[in-house]
Amino acid sequence: MYPRLLTIDIKENFFLFGPRGTGKSTLLHSLFESKSTLYFDLLLPELEDEFSRSPQTLRAKVMGAPPHITHVVIDEIQKVPKLLDVVHSLIEETTMIFVLTGSSARKLKRGGANLLAGRAQVLELYPFSAFELQDDFDLERALAFGTLPKAATANSEQSRRRFLTAYALTYLKEEIQVEQVVRNLDPFRRFLEVAAQMSGKILNYASLARDVGVDEKTVKAYFQILEDTLIGRYLEPFHTSVRKRISKKNKFYLFDTGVQRALSRSLSIPVSEGTSAYGELFEIFFINECFKLNHYFEKDFSFHYLQTRDEVEIDLVVERPGAPLLLIEIKSATRIEPRHLASLRSIGKDFPAAQRVCVARVAIPENHDGILVLPWRMALERYFQGS
Repeated sequence: MYPRLLTIDIKENFFLFGPRGTGKSTLLHSLFESKSTLYFDLLLPELEDEFSRSPQTLRAKVMGAPPHITHVVIDEIQKVPKLLDVVHSLIEETTMIFVLTGSSARKLKRGGANLLAGRAQVLELYPFSAFELQDDFDLERALAFGTLPKAATANSEQSRRRFLTAYALTYLKEEIQVEQVVRNLDPFRRFLEVAAQMSGKILNYASLARDVGVDEKTVKAYFQILEDTLIGRYLEPFHTSVRKRISKKNKFYLFDTGVQRALSRSLSIPVSEGTSAYGELFEIFFINECFKLNHYFEKDFSFHYLQTRDEVEIDLVVERPGAPLLLIEIKSATRIEPRHLASLRSIGKDFPAAQRVCVARVAIPENHDGILVLPWRMALERYFQGS
């Protein structure tokens, strides 16, 4: 098992959210001894049915547990949101530690759950980071198949493709169809493919609606489903008043390049260095690494992108408490040329105090008239890891 970067205090109650397949259950089994822990897996239909019919059954099971039981783990808590009321009261009445996992916040939000009113930390687990895989990390493989644990540890490309194809179908079946999130699954299937193709690009809801065959309101609702089920997240435009700023539209990034390629039906297409697709996947990979490390190391950074009226675009704008604004351009090139730095140069006069950085697949750091060019690993270590 690869060590995870997420720091967990096992003496505190916590939620552990994350998309399916990120290794939540594996991590918890490594942290808690089975002999002192009660495990309830709500993916088991009979257990979900039992608790749905009578949430107070959980109270009986916990209160009747042997005295050596110290922790209670409930997997996929969103399956039975009413259990949160029981957990809340048990936290008040007992000394047991409660650990609740979930792959979707949608049913919790709809049920008005308050996430235990602050009585539990809220943590999130992502697919493997490059730093978790350490020497086993392979960039080309990560771009093509992502870093979900089963994809990252599979021993063949065929196994990776089969897993990711099944993952996409399982998402549709378990998270969307079974939970009756959408009434008509066919347009949502089309939406998933189009949304995957648009990952990392500025969203045009009207155009997307035409492609999918639904109205704009429905497309926005579909994106909300992706966010609620932790499959992706928005990257909003930077809002500081700048004379030439123009874009007010969001971008949306799927959480894993392998899942993105599965949903866009492109797993069988080789990811070739030097192509636009390679560059797009590298950008998505790097930004997802930033999301992961920001959460794991509790940086409290906020992320945006910037596009000006004359179409100068900065891939990533990072607001850091107590530190200068960080402007990052992401290039998959192994050799940086002047054209790669044009946007950072152009925007420099509007943000004179900002740090301008280009991350790329270069071997060593470079300085181009105040613009720092860094190997992508080094950039992540410098700005997002540690203290």
